[in-house]
Amino acid sequence: MTAIHLATAGAEANVLLREDVGGVATLTLNRPEQYNALSAALLAALQSAMRDLARDESVRVVVVAGTGKAFCAGHDLKEIRQRADPVFAQDVFERARQVMTGLTQLPQPVIARVHGPAYAAGCQLVAQCDLAVAVADARFATSGVSYGLFCSTPGVPLVRNVSRKRAMEMLLTGEPIDAATALAWGLVNRVVPADRLDAEVQALTRSILAKSRTVIAAGKKIFYEQLSDNLEQAYRVATAAMVDGVKSDDGQEGITAFVEKRKPRWKNK
Repeated sequence: MTAIHLATAGAEANVLLREDVGGVATLTLNRPEQYNALSAALLAALQSAMRDLARDESVRVVVVAGTGKAFCAGHDLKEIRQRADPVFAQDVFERARQVMTGLTQLPQPVIARVHGPAYAAGCQLVAQCDLAVAVADARFATSGVSYGLFCSTPGVPLVRNVSRKRAMEMLLTGEPIDAATALAWGLVNRVVPADRLDAEVQALTRSILAKSRTVIAAGKKIFYEQLSDNLEQAYRVATAAMVDGVKSDDGQEGITAFVEKRKPRWKNK
């Protein structure tokens, strides 16, 4: 088991840790004293890691985790205030946009491992991941409105996870919701006691690892592509993907295995 420290230029280094084990790459936000707030350096490190992951066929699943007490407290507002530079703020929010959209563009499924509070852009990060597992005492909030900064960008993935009125309630009040509510509203997939968090994440990764790599990658791509289409176009895109899937090597193997009542032997596992 090897930990890869991703050093970044500037004052901060090793703000993101990468650990690869058995086809699973874990990216750990590593600013515990700042509650893993998304500084410019951390966002740059995430961008670099995601570029590497996109090309790494040995990685089948990505897990996003955090150190310390919080999963992620959002953007580093102290850094933004200290710099007092609109160009710097523009760069930070643009980097964040690229990180968030990049998560959906990765060929690997991405799981948020939420061990503590996820506020503002931290809640955005949870919502943007493909799947999320949280501990029972985790809290989620789009809290910017309480500090004069409406969480417009966190609202983008939030409203794609929960209903419009639930999203507006979070955005307008800034009040946190607990993990049970986040589960009921659709923001997370599973809620478990703290001592079961890793086991639950591993259960999800094992299920994904048992599937075809190419089928998972193609399916994820189409899933996000059709989300932005109207119903008719979404079906056109999805239908074409189904036809391509039937023609693929792993599609043929899967159908044959189903007919023969055996486990598939994936070519691209």
